[in-house]
Amino acid sequence: MKPTGGVSRILLIVGIVFLAGCAGVVPGEQTPTEPDTGDGSTVETANGTVELHYINVGQSVSTLVVGPEGETMLVDTGHYNDDGEHVLRYLQRHDITRIDHLVTSHNDADHIGGNAAVIEHYETEADGIGAIYDPGIAASTQTYAEYLDAVEEYDVPLYETREGDAISFGDVDVDVLGPPDPYLEGEARNENSIVLKLTHGETSFLLSGDAEDDQEEYLIDAYGTELRSTVLKAGHHGSSSSSSEPFLDAVHPRAVVVSSAYDSQYGHPHDEVLRRLSDRSIPTYWTATHGDIVLVSDGSGVSVRTQRDAPIDPLALRDGDPIELGTSGDVVERARLGGGPVDGGSGGDGDETAGDGTGSDGDEADGADGENETTSAASGAALEVAAINADAEGDDRENLNDEYVVFENAGDEPIDLSGWTVEDEAAHSYEFPGGFTLDAGATVTLRSGSGTDTDTDLYWGSGSPVWNNGGDTVILSDGDGEHVLEVSYE
Repeated sequence: MKPTGGVSRILLIVGIVFLAGCAGVVPGEQTPTEPDTGDGSTVETANGTVELHYINVGQSVSTLVVGPEGETMLVDTGHYNDDGEHVLRYLQRHDITRIDHLVTSHNDADHIGGNAAVIEHYETEADGIGAIYDPGIAASTQTYAEYLDAVEEYDVPLYETREGDAISFGDVDVDVLGPPDPYLEGEARNENSIVLKLTHGETSFLLSGDAEDDQEEYLIDAYGTELRSTVLKAGHHGSSSSSSEPFLDAVHPRAVVVSSAYDSQYGHPHDEVLRRLSDRSIPTYWTATHGDIVLVSDGSGVSVRTQRDAPIDPLALRDGDPIELGTSGDVVERARLGGGPVDGGSGGDGDETAGDGTGSDGDEADGADGENETTSAASGAALEVAAINADAEGDDRENLNDEYVVFENAGDEPIDLSGWTVEDEAAHSYEFPGGFTLDAGATVTLRSGSGTDTDTDLYWGSGSPVWNNGGDTVILSDGDGEHVLEVSYE
């Protein structure tokens, strides 16, 4: 990360409240607490994991982070038109009795709509708010005035937060990458969003507020490959002004989360962004169709859990059915990004339904060539992934047949693969041709491009790369749709 600045900042906002600036680690005098069960006991909510809850708040955004020791951070609070109603209900359902850190990415009314209500609730009916973090650029809205009034009334510490700062969050690194000093674009609020990178072990998450092209360009110039993150929250609700090609290439996410309304009056997420994501084969989760999205990291991998099963191919997002705003319900594991099975977490309103990282009998298959693989195979299925070449020589788009997966029949009997399917994490799907049989000890190479099928080479027929160079999962299912084998690589 860039070196931490050494100058403290003090700013008076509209004559009401001081933003006590910080350089280095933001003061965190509050003691993290664990949610109260209501009977005087407490429950461990993180179990050694970090959770990021992308709350379904329609054409807005709100993200709850729960740390390994139960620390809590809330980034933005939803739209002004519901006064924080959906955010508060979500927090209460998940027994969040204290907000240790309340982060305002920027002061647009669709991001601070619930600030006043959240502050009032936690200061009067719960265990309080430890501190609030704000980029320091005022807005001339009633929503902003109500937010500042609540800060003043309840005397909550309010810190001006800028690039180079860090928020103390237990064993999780929370680095502030923006806004810079001086501000960009004459203090435009979107372009001076607080940008956070959270790092837990080998996993990381980038929250970019409503950062648009200028701030994204600044971040690329300032941090380069240090922007790389396991998951990216798409900037500005999936607007074409954000998530530029250079930014996506710098962040190189394994998955992207979009927070916006299904019938967004702005057309979010924009088709241009979805095409950029599709070109990079990045699985995309949308609060409008997946509902609440909970990511659980154990430091080596990330479990992706959603309320609804919906398309994750960026170009098929709108094929999913909309989920009503504020719908409650458990989340279910849909995918894992890197590492092995991720245990723990409090993502659902009750018990989660999640895979265990194995096939139907729990046996693990041998790994493929590559790093940090995890495999699983159903009993009796002798098919293995012998090799994965996700990064074709030269330009992947111009050399699709050099992107391939090699399957091997390690058993003693031929396997009829008619109707079996191969998928990636973005739900791109290939079906083996009828009558195709893989003899015992034989291999077949499935190439992404086009060609004439043979006994040793099959062709997906894709017009663009299938396998994500930064990591993906090969998912093999039999003719009945049962998963037989999964191999993840990084």
